[in-house]
Amino acid sequence: MRFLFLEPFFGGSHKDFAQGLVSHSRHKIDLVTLPARFWKWRMRGAALYFVKKIPSLKDYDGLITTDLMSLSDFKSLCGSFLPPSLVYFHENQLTYPLAPGESMDFQFGFTDITTALAADQVLFNSHTHFNAFFSSLPDFLNMMPEYRPRWVIDVIREKAGVLYPGCHFPATDSALPCSLPEPDLPPLIIWNHRWEFDKNPADFFNALDAVLDRGFNFRLALLGENFQMVPKEFIAARKRYQNRVVCYGYEASREKYSKWLMQGAIVVSTAKQENFGISMIEAIRYGCIPLLPDRLSYPEIIPKAFHDDFLYQDQTELVEKLCFFISNYPKFQITCQNLSEAMGRFAWENLIDRYDEILGKLALSEKSANPDML
Repeated sequence: MRFLFLEPFFGGSHKDFAQGLVSHSRHKIDLVTLPARFWKWRMRGAALYFVKKIPSLKDYDGLITTDLMSLSDFKSLCGSFLPPSLVYFHENQLTYPLAPGESMDFQFGFTDITTALAADQVLFNSHTHFNAFFSSLPDFLNMMPEYRPRWVIDVIREKAGVLYPGCHFPATDSALPCSLPEPDLPPLIIWNHRWEFDKNPADFFNALDAVLDRGFNFRLALLGENFQMVPKEFIAARKRYQNRVVCYGYEASREKYSKWLMQGAIVVSTAKQENFGISMIEAIRYGCIPLLPDRLSYPEIIPKAFHDDFLYQDQTELVEKLCFFISNYPKFQITCQNLSEAMGRFAWENLIDRYDEILGKLALSEKSANPDML
C-alpha cells in the first residue's frame, strides 16, 4: 500500500523515526518534511504549508503525521477526500516542561487534542507517555471556565495505543560490531542527548564537577543535536574540561556516531523530559553502562532486574554511582552484555511488522467503509 508521511519537524527523534519507518516498511511511504526549527510555528502553520506542497491525496491509502502539526487544520483545508490518518505522538504539550521564563500557551495543548480527535489512529511512543497524556487531560480541560468537553478523553483513548519507535542497530547480537576498548585511557563518559533545557545538562555537569573534586578522571564525548543556539552550559563545559573533551557537537555520520558509543564506558542522563529514549537505548546497545534517573520512561525501557544497578534516585546517588562505575566499569562487562541483548527488542527489524500491520488495517478500514475503493 502507499502512504504519505508529513513530518513538520524533521530532526532528532522525529527524523530518526521517519527515516526508520520509511526504510523498513514493506509499504511505499513518501516522506515530505520541514526543517527542525521553530516548533511553535510548525504547530501553528505546517498544515498550511503542506496542503499546497503535497501530491494528490487520491494516490494514497493512508496519511501519517506526528504531533507537531495540526491535523484538524490539515483535514479541513484538504477538502472532501482525505485518506485515513495515523498520528504518532513523540511528545505532547500538556505535559512537556516549560523552558525557563515561559508560561503555558493553552493553544498548543488544544492542538494536540484536536489533532488526536481528527486522527483515525493515535500511537504513543511509550506507556509512560500514554499514561501521562491521559492523566493530564482532565486537569487541562478543567482549566476551562465552562462548557468543558470531557467527552474527548474517551474518544481519543478508544483509538490510542502504544508502539515503541524502532532503533537503527542490528536486531541480533551476532551482527553487532566489536567494541573498541581503550584500556590505557580514562573511561569515556557519553552525553548523546539534545542540547536543550529539558535534558537538564546543568545536573550532568555538576555531577562531573563532583567526580573531579573526588579525584576521579574521565574523558568526555558531548554528542547530541542542537537546533539553534549552543546552551551556555556546553560552552562553559568545553572550557572547563579542556582536553578531557574528545568530541564536541553533533555527529552527522551514523557510522562515526556508533563508533563513539562503542568506545564509551558510561552514558548518563539527567533528563527532566523523556518519553522514550532512543539515544540512551543506542548507547546501551553498543555496550555503555547506563546511569539514568528513576523517572520518566527509563524504568519502562530498562528491564526491572537492572534497576538497582543503573537507576539513581537523586543527584547524590548519581555522583556516588558515577564514581563507582568510573573505578569499576571493566567488572560490568557481562552485565552490560546482558543489558545490550535486552535492548535488541527495540531494533526496527523486531518492530516493523507491527507497524505494517497497523498501517494495513488503517487503509483497509477506509476501504471497508467505502466499498467503491476496493
